[in-house]
Amino acid sequence: MTDHVLLVRHTAVARNWAGRCYGRSDMGLSRVGQADAQRRAIEIAMWEPSLVVHSDLIRTRIFAQRIAKLVGVPCLEDSKWRERDFAEWEGRRWSAIYRTTGNAMDGMIDAPDSFRPGGGETTDELAARAVDALQALPTGRVVVITHGGPVAAIRGRAAEILPREWGALIPSLGEAIELEACCRSATAARRAHAPRKAELS
Repeated sequence: MTDHVLLVRHTAVARNWAGRCYGRSDMGLSRVGQADAQRRAIEIAMWEPSLVVHSDLIRTRIFAQRIAKLVGVPCLEDSKWRERDFAEWEGRRWSAIYRTTGNAMDGMIDAPDSFRPGGGETTDELAARAVDALQALPTGRVVVITHGGPVAAIRGRAAEILPREWGALIPSLGEAIELEACCRSATAARRAHAPRKAELS
């Protein structure tokens, strides 16, 4: 695993997605998001990455390619860095989801091993995928343009914080989080010692 990682959340998405649930859904950036991506790309380029990685979704690709072009380094896509899969909830307004399901969405933090929002991905599955992606990064100074869910999951797992508290670990749009060596080591150790499904049954 690389020694230097900068996790960056994408900037604002297209305005017609405001108030809607989007995880795996693929949409571009708003005008504000485009401008912020351009500005932040210049700032992040000063970190001098040797590689830029992004999820397979447009909102991260646009941002990542700008950074890579400025620095003159490779830009690679990895679907493991995508946001949570909300399945049937994708594209629906959060207000409509609440009217239909009530407090069921609390299962994402109260039942991280079993609750599937909209029939999609559990919180534990999201976290395992994000940690795997982190561990797979090559050596060097790597910028990862990703989403709020994976960043919060990695930080929460490293700090051994319960999922109920992960909301506070979600970065703001365009925000960069540099992982400290202790954070990456703790995440790796936690992943290595995670019990198998057979041990939990």
